[in-house]
Amino acid sequence: MKIKIIADSSCDLSKEMKEEMNIEIAPLTLQLGDKSYIDDENLDIKQYVKSMGECETPPKTSCPSPQDYIKRYEGEDSVFVVTLSNKLSGSYNSAVLAKNIFLEEFGQKFIHVFDSLSASAGETVIALKINELSKKNFTELEIVEKVAKYIKEMKTFFLLESLDHLAKAGRLNPFVAKVANMLAIKPIMGATEEGTIKLVEKTRGYKKAFNRFLEIIGEEGSNLEEKILGIAHCNCLDRALNFKEEVLKKYNFKEVVIVEMKGLSSTYADDGGLVIAF
Repeated sequence: MKIKIIADSSCDLSKEMKEEMNIEIAPLTLQLGDKSYIDDENLDIKQYVKSMGECETPPKTSCPSPQDYIKRYEGEDSVFVVTLSNKLSGSYNSAVLAKNIFLEEFGQKFIHVFDSLSASAGETVIALKINELSKKNFTELEIVEKVAKYIKEMKTFFLLESLDHLAKAGRLNPFVAKVANMLAIKPIMGATEEGTIKLVEKTRGYKKAFNRFLEIIGEEGSNLEEKILGIAHCNCLDRALNFKEEVLKKYNFKEVVIVEMKGLSSTYADDGGLVIAF
């Protein structure tokens, strides 16, 4: 069965992954002040993050339009779509609306839209799961059933250097962010079952937070030998590589992949941020 995977640009991927998985990205639009950026391969992440730090107003993001998805639904391949949590973005609703319009206009075709209930590395490992199952010749409906179960069991956690941009973007109380920064608190955040963001733990100092981030995998994970760990980083490859090295000392994941965050993930994670999903 030939398939096409479509994801919004919160799905952080390497160039090799894109080519291997026959995946197309529907980019979000990012706005800093009066300047707009398309979150695609042409976006200079380091410059974007620098500009974000210098911008006095909160960053804004816009999800792909239904038309952005519709044009990617074309062709004979069965289509599986992976989007940001519907609690964080309108991307899922846009993709579903596009599916309904496409089927009404062009007739029957297999299109399924998955709400990742996550972001960044969460979307990455879901896309990898879809690709893996398709190569094992599961049917379309079997893939939907297995991936839906995978999403329900998946864990996503964030370790951020700074909470400033989460606060700026309205995802966190600005007072909480200010106090956390003053006290050198490095919070570990996570995705809830509903796809919102929660505070998992507060730790003083990055080294302690890094070690707790590592321990949480063992506390929250199960059947790790059957799973892929996705690690997404914002301008901190050395930190991601160090984390992978420590993970491999403690856990027996089937595979560990590292990807660089694109614009949307970087908007919230900021410099030095790590997101993991498994």
